[in-house]
Amino acid sequence: MAIDPMDFYDVRSLLTEDEQMVQDTVGRFVDEKILPIIGECFEHGRFPKELIPEFAELGLLGSSLEGYDCAGLNSVSYGLICQELERGDSGIRSFVSVQSSLCMYPIYAFGSEEQKQKWLPRMARGEVIGCFGLTEPHGGSDPANMKTNAKKKGSDWVLNGAKMWITNGSIADIAIVWAQTEEGVQGFIVEKGMKGFDAPEVHHKMSLRASVTSALYFDNVVVPEENRLPNVKGLRGPLSCLTQARYGITWGGIGAAQACLKEALEYTSERVLFGRSIDHTQTVQIRLADMSRRITQAQLLSLQLGRLKDAGKMQPAQVSMAKWNNIRMAIDIARDARDLLGGAGITLEHSAIRHALNLESVITYEGTETVHQLVVGKELTGKNAF
Repeated sequence: MAIDPMDFYDVRSLLTEDEQMVQDTVGRFVDEKILPIIGECFEHGRFPKELIPEFAELGLLGSSLEGYDCAGLNSVSYGLICQELERGDSGIRSFVSVQSSLCMYPIYAFGSEEQKQKWLPRMARGEVIGCFGLTEPHGGSDPANMKTNAKKKGSDWVLNGAKMWITNGSIADIAIVWAQTEEGVQGFIVEKGMKGFDAPEVHHKMSLRASVTSALYFDNVVVPEENRLPNVKGLRGPLSCLTQARYGITWGGIGAAQACLKEALEYTSERVLFGRSIDHTQTVQIRLADMSRRITQAQLLSLQLGRLKDAGKMQPAQVSMAKWNNIRMAIDIARDARDLLGGAGITLEHSAIRHALNLESVITYEGTETVHQLVVGKELTGKNAF
């Protein structure tokens, strides 16, 4: 039996029937609904909002949460969802990742029962879209240097500050916003339309063009006490959300890399130079083989990470290693695939340049490569080099 070029080590055989069904279902959706339109969406800077009801119908929003109209899938299934969606485009995976891991998860983990009942079912159905406000214009990799603040005024809170690089911001109905208070960092559910809250879209991007990116501004925004997440204080709250999202990102990079390898295999088999297809040369075969090797390593890394997560044993430093390895792998493969396509590789008729540009964001957001290297280094040495 021939080896599947997209799954050299038959990782699929390690999946349960339910996990395989999730992958197949989302994979068909990507092939039928995302791939035909994503080049146009990227070129024109348009997020395909018309697909949100279909994301919801497939159970992709909050898929790993239990109850509240959520699918209750395991962590490996969530990872496979991210892998298949990012095979389509990083912007599509980012939308689902933010809605699920950065917005629904904190309400589920840190919210009151009233907040869960109010928001989660509607978010699972795609009726309410969320965004996650942690990163600030000056802050980047140092979330402890947070300037956004919330001060108690009677039974309400008054929120002031700004957030930057916020996925879904201008289309979101609610924002999970993290702010400094006298009792440490706390989370608030800020609703669209609250006076003093603005979410202008960021334009002129060369990456994640099929995704909405915004700034968030808070000018004396009055947030009622019932919109404060009551069950967490300190940076543990937002950082635990990021761990959930980073886990999915480790799988997403695999999908982007697989898309690039598939395209490179097809193109090099058809491109004839000097009387033979270029995949008949040692140089090209070595490059393709290296792509396959690195994708296989990433698949095994994320699968084991998912099994650890489902067993309740996953550690944040393990997520950092996988995010570092897998996104570096993906961006290197996307760039090399673009090169193998020659001049054709710079057009949106092919996916490599789109994935390469998108991954410039993915390798930066939710922890830069350097940050994750230092997280692993701290775990190994016990010393904080930040």
